Amino acid sequence: MQVDDKEKQAEERRFINKRVIICIIITLVIFCGFACKLFVWQIVEGEEYSKLADTSTAYTVTTDATRGEILDCNGKGLAVNRTGYRIVLDKLYIDAEKLDNTILSLIRLMDSRDEKWIDNLPIKLEDKGEFKFKNGMKDEIKILKSKDYLNVGASADADKCMKLLAERYELEDKGYADKTLRNLVSVHYNMERMWYSNTNPYIFAKGISSDMLAIVSENMQSVSGVEIQTYLTRHNPKGKLMPHILGALGSINKEEYDKKQAEGKKYGYNDSIGKFGLELAYEDELKGTGGERIVQKNSDGNVTKVVESVNAKPGHTLYLTIDSKLQKTANEALEREVNAARAAGGNGGEGSDCYTGAVVMLDVKDFSVLAASSYPTFNLNKYSKYGEYYVNLVEDKHSPIYNRAFIGSFAPGSVFKPCVAAAALQENVIGEGTFFTCNHIYDYYPSNPVACMGTHGSIGLRTALTKSCNVFFAETGRRLGIDTMYLYAEKFGLGEKTGLEVEESNGILAGRDSKNWQEGNTVQAAIGQSDNAFTPVQLATYTATIANGGTRLRTHLIKEIKNYERKKTIFKYNTKKPEVEDTCGVSSYNLSLVQSAMRNVVADPGGTAYSVFGNYSIPVAAKTGTAENAGSDHTVFICYAPYDKPKVAIAVVLEHGAHGQYSMGVAKSLMDEYFGLNKTEKKTESSDDTEESDNSENEDYSEDDYSDEEENEYYEE
Repeated sequence: MQVDDKEKQAEERRFINKRVIICIIITLVIFCGFACKLFVWQIVEGEEYSKLADTSTAYTVTTDATRGEILDCNGKGLAVNRTGYRIVLDKLYIDAEKLDNTILSLIRLMDSRDEKWIDNLPIKLEDKGEFKFKNGMKDEIKILKSKDYLNVGASADADKCMKLLAERYELEDKGYADKTLRNLVSVHYNMERMWYSNTNPYIFAKGISSDMLAIVSENMQSVSGVEIQTYLTRHNPKGKLMPHILGALGSINKEEYDKKQAEGKKYGYNDSIGKFGLELAYEDELKGTGGERIVQKNSDGNVTKVVESVNAKPGHTLYLTIDSKLQKTANEALEREVNAARAAGGNGGEGSDCYTGAVVMLDVKDFSVLAASSYPTFNLNKYSKYGEYYVNLVEDKHSPIYNRAFIGSFAPGSVFKPCVAAAALQENVIGEGTFFTCNHIYDYYPSNPVACMGTHGSIGLRTALTKSCNVFFAETGRRLGIDTMYLYAEKFGLGEKTGLEVEESNGILAGRDSKNWQEGNTVQAAIGQSDNAFTPVQLATYTATIANGGTRLRTHLIKEIKNYERKKTIFKYNTKKPEVEDTCGVSSYNLSLVQSAMRNVVADPGGTAYSVFGNYSIPVAAKTGTAENAGSDHTVFICYAPYDKPKVAIAVVLEHGAHGQYSMGVAKSLMDEYFGLNKTEKKTESSDDTEESDNSENEDYSEDDYSDEEENEYYEE
């Protein structure tokens, strides 16, 4: 038996060895086959393949993506796409030796019709023949002098920079006149900044007229490399309606490009990108994905084949919570009341320095922004076209570009008192039956005396809020303490970001954010002074939190996101289950005492808002505020309505407004519009306004909708 087993094992080993040998032979044959093929490719046919490689070069060119649009809550276009024409220089087709002549020919054609070509060189030629740096282009001048370009010191003048640029682009010894040289340098500089290459054509001019289109087509048809392309350009049908919120597009810079590349996002060197506002915040949603086409050239430089390898995908469409009609009302009311406050101040009186303000209106149901206006405003369509208008905006002392509604922080004055009252009631520092004596001056801390607007005598919470007694709240604040005070303020959303999708400020909360705090500062903080400074959107959020019973929701601007065709929903805000940020920590009963007192501010003949809202047909709860500062006092007003079933909350700030009637006037105009109290007045409005009230999703806007009105605007003076 043992002999048989050994024979079987030996037989199995021989069989296995045969299989191994066969596998080795097969493997060697395969490798020999590959080696032979490589020998043929590299040695026998190597010269042929080398010639083929030399005579055919492929380039991948990125094509534009269609940017998503931005609409209001009813589907009205706010930032939309329009077809435009642009002149493009394509290096794949252009004759390099004729490039300068081609550029000069294009410039002459453009100048003959007084049309603009892209000219971002921060150097101009003065009438006296001197080169000077342009105003308002500090950042561009800094880039020009940097080590990435001319590598010169900060003190280098424009003349030196021009000489270095002419040398850089080999234009210095060609006998060009100064103006011609300057224009050629500008185009070459722009080309370098925009990474002009075989895979990245250069946009010489965009937004050209149909007349210019015909002229260029006729005169440049025999010039290779000059193309007229259609493209989609951003347009804001109502340029002044909400520029701070919508934001603008601009050419992508190197830092932005590198960042997007690191994120794995496809961008071309000629792409535009959101610079601020929603255009920036929702860049990834709006941008879409660019396509790709492969261009093949032979050794003679001729294009032999063009293949579309990847199709472009459009971006998504944003629906905002903002209602265009309410936004228009907010803009008009702000402008009117700011001007009225200034006119009332006369020559140097209180309010004569009132030039700016802001208002925010929220839906109490879900804290969606119904309107948010900052004054003065600007025309987004003109802003996007760099020129004198943009320079004036940047240099204007009233900062029209500054978004006061979301970023501006202002002392709240007495509108802070409802927060102090709610906190003091909850902490049992005061009660319904608590009375303090007001003798006009509160001097518990002699170094921090507080003056009241009146002498109220013995006064309780309800009357103190109604008449805005500083003495009552100074004593209440002292007993409450600054630490407890700011903890409740945080819960109400003061000194906290509201959750907006665009840039907003934190604000400043006295005590928490203060340095060198002294005990006596607490009484100033309790009446809305000291270091307290909040944004109008925070004040509106705070007001809405009081109105809805103490739950602070996330304030937001986006209602819905759909695909470009507006048929598929990508995201929709759930108004039935809104996002909760915090609760104020005040019982329903204690908060009802504050709400009742705020109603009394309007309903009681002694209330500080009675003059404007005493006979208003909608029951309103409110609080007025006056904040001391350099110049005339700021006026602040918060309110919600209807009192018994709140729907909207409003916060208004007029810088140096001096008198509260003007800030109240802004809020009243918004409520008139929201509750339809001005329908009779609307019947007499022009047909343009009637069309504007149509909420059709496919509404068209003409250029006249904004240009005639806005042409003679803020900068006339």
